[in-house]
Amino acid sequence: MSQVGIVLISHSPKVVEGIKDIINQVAKDVPVELAGGTDENEIGTSVEKIQAAIERVHTDKGVLLIYDLGSAMMNAELAVEMSDYEDIEIAEAPLLEGAYVAAVESGMGKSLEDVKKACESALKNE
Repeated sequence: MSQVGIVLISHSPKVVEGIKDIINQVAKDVPVELAGGTDENEIGTSVEKIQAAIERVHTDKGVLLIYDLGSAMMNAELAVEMSDYEDIEIAEAPLLEGAYVAAVESGMGKSLEDVKKACESALKNE
């Protein structure tokens, strides 16, 4: 079964590593890649790291990007614009909760649209 790939984007490599550890407890087979920190592994984000993560995690169901702070969103948007793929979405969701829900939904084989919707509803009572 094909699954939506997930890219976790954070200013800190340690943050996304920890979130991936949590996700692996419930969704081991879901493709998850990390784009944490700058190219020098300092605090910040990197368009190149995001692009590389998209390439590694892309599936025929697409890729969902989930980020921590505003400047990470800008780099995510730039990486999407520079990508040759049409099936990449950026979720507006809390990083930890959104990633957890997205991984569970992806693991159930849901579509990119459904995974994104569930991710964005992670803290809402919908």
